[in-house]
Amino acid sequence: MPATADLHALGQSLWIDNITRGFLDDGTIAGYINDMSVTGLTSNPSIFQKAIAGGHEYDDAIRAHMQAGLKGEELFFELAIEDLRRACDLFAPIHEATNGLDGWCSLEVSPLLANDTHSTIEQAKKLHAKADRKNLYIKVPGTPEGAPAIEELTFAGIPVNVTLIFSVEHYMRAAEAYTHGLERRVDAGLDVSGCSVASLFISRWDVKTSPMLPDELKDTNGLAIGGACYKAYVEWHETDRWKALEQKGALRQRLLFASTGTKDPALSDSLYVSGLAAPDTVNTMPDKTLKAFHDHGTLDGPLPADGTPSLEALAKIEAAGVDLHQVGEDLQVEGAQKFDDSWKALLADIESKTTAMS
Repeated sequence: MPATADLHALGQSLWIDNITRGFLDDGTIAGYINDMSVTGLTSNPSIFQKAIAGGHEYDDAIRAHMQAGLKGEELFFELAIEDLRRACDLFAPIHEATNGLDGWCSLEVSPLLANDTHSTIEQAKKLHAKADRKNLYIKVPGTPEGAPAIEELTFAGIPVNVTLIFSVEHYMRAAEAYTHGLERRVDAGLDVSGCSVASLFISRWDVKTSPMLPDELKDTNGLAIGGACYKAYVEWHETDRWKALEQKGALRQRLLFASTGTKDPALSDSLYVSGLAAPDTVNTMPDKTLKAFHDHGTLDGPLPADGTPSLEALAKIEAAGVDLHQVGEDLQVEGAQKFDDSWKALLADIESKTTAMS
């Protein structure tokens, strides 16, 4: 079996971190589903910005929406929702077969709302209703301001992909928000059939900290953070609090490993896939990483649930002078800023195209 099938058999979901209209039209995404065990899809402003600015496949749709009087952010969300409806339909059989645990696609609220709880809630509700697909996650940042939005949306029955998580502390914030949202549903006499994922960004840790570390510790931080968060994830779902919800039918908020494309060409091109294999989790990866792992990836067994190797590695990294808490906070702020920048570039590209078409 190819390595992608082996990973799927281990119990980890493989998702593709990309979407373009061309990939939908030419069957690329359908091929990933059929041939590479892909069971879900994520998107973000950077992905759409590159797709829209990099070619002409969206030009006809942009022109049509212009004629309907749309522009800017409103026009973009029309384009994104058109794509994501089609993607959701491709993954719908998986969603049904897994009773709602898998087969998800994701759409992000405006990154400019990361520090605005109320507006995040309102936009998330509007986008989910407009898309009208039960297997669509709305991506909400796991910032302090995002946490109450995650809780409120969970209570409202809106499935959330919590993004921009970089540490155990960030993960626990997301887990608490999701769990409390479900508990509120129980208190209100509602079902707990919702679902969520918590997206932990991996490779940016190594980009950030490797210049601070001695050679023997370079490029170890990302995998170590992943292992530590997996330990926290396993332990959270063994608590009496979670078990009480699970007995009522709640689906866990699966830990999702994101930013798993290898940045350093000297490293294995599937480092963050092989090294983060774990049951009941998700790994979302770029096309290049998916193809590399499918072609020549290997598995060394699942992550240890007790996190011992990861915690030992993190202790060495801290002893070398890295303030892991501060770096995690900095990475979240920087990640939000990168999404802001991509969002602004995306809207600028749309404005440029609409101006040229006028």
